[in-house]
Amino acid sequence: MRSEQEVNRAIEQYADTIRRLCMIHLKNYADTEDIFQTVFLKYVLSSVLFENEEHEKAWFIRVTINACRDLLKSFFRSHTISLEEMIDQPAALPADHQEVLDAVLSLPQKYRDVVYLHYFEEYTAPQISHILGKNVNTVYTLLTRSKHLLREKLGGAEYE
Repeated sequence: MRSEQEVNRAIEQYADTIRRLCMIHLKNYADTEDIFQTVFLKYVLSSVLFENEEHEKAWFIRVTINACRDLLKSFFRSHTISLEEMIDQPAALPADHQEVLDAVLSLPQKYRDVVYLHYFEEYTAPQISHILGKNVNTVYTLLTRSKHLLREKLGGAEYE
């Protein structure tokens, strides 16, 4: 873990570069701030020894670009629309999306957790098992049962 002085120096030195890179990729202030925090958290936790200042700057740029790309290709990002789009086009949210959301929210908590972690946060069953402190087979069972419940609530095979 890096010292507070190292982190403060890096923030002063690279903050503008990271924010500009994020805005270029994400075109969104809130997402930019999220990635900014993620990049510096990775820096704090990283044990990479930099050869020189250029190596350090290249590391920050690469980590920032990768974090932006990860966010842009995430399941949540590709299956949502912005609030501005909903205001401009109220019909932009298909009825079946609302129906799916309502069905997921109506599941018992133990199912909601695994569904959220698996489909929205893209964790694997072993990762969910670790996060929730459950057996891996239990997670697979919960996922299977939640799919069955959702299929019943949503009317069948069209959602398979």
